[in-house]
Amino acid sequence: MTTRTIDPTGDDLKRIVATVAADTPVTMLNLLRFRDQAAYPATDDAKPCSGRDAYARYSRQALAHVRAVGGEPVVIAEVLGRFIGPDNEDWDEMLLVRYPSLSAFLAMIGNPDYQAATIHRTAALADARLIVTRTPA
Repeated sequence: MTTRTIDPTGDDLKRIVATVAADTPVTMLNLLRFRDQAAYPATDDAKPCSGRDAYARYSRQALAHVRAVGGEPVVIAEVLGRFIGPDNEDWDEMLLVRYPSLSAFLAMIGNPDYQAATIHRTAALADARLIVTRTPA
């Protein structure tokens, strides 16, 4: 059985910093499975919505942060189905986001304004994968 993952852990950050040089240009592969209904904390005043709508809230805010560090979305696509992969790994959407370096990506996710926007991402997702790839020169 595959473990459900949404938000990075301290171990995730340590592992990627230890294995990828900070100046390496990277493209992040995002695999996303949305909740039917967004799961906001009880203390949040966000209006009820679908997971896809909550992710759109996150995306509108995150895009400014991506661009502020020199990043850009490359591909955003609806996933139509799994051809090869475990039975329990079906995805709704995939996206590729290019960053000029791993350090640019890490600076973005360390920004408190960006972190505040992730409440929508966490509420939106039933499961996710974020895979670091080397951007071709």
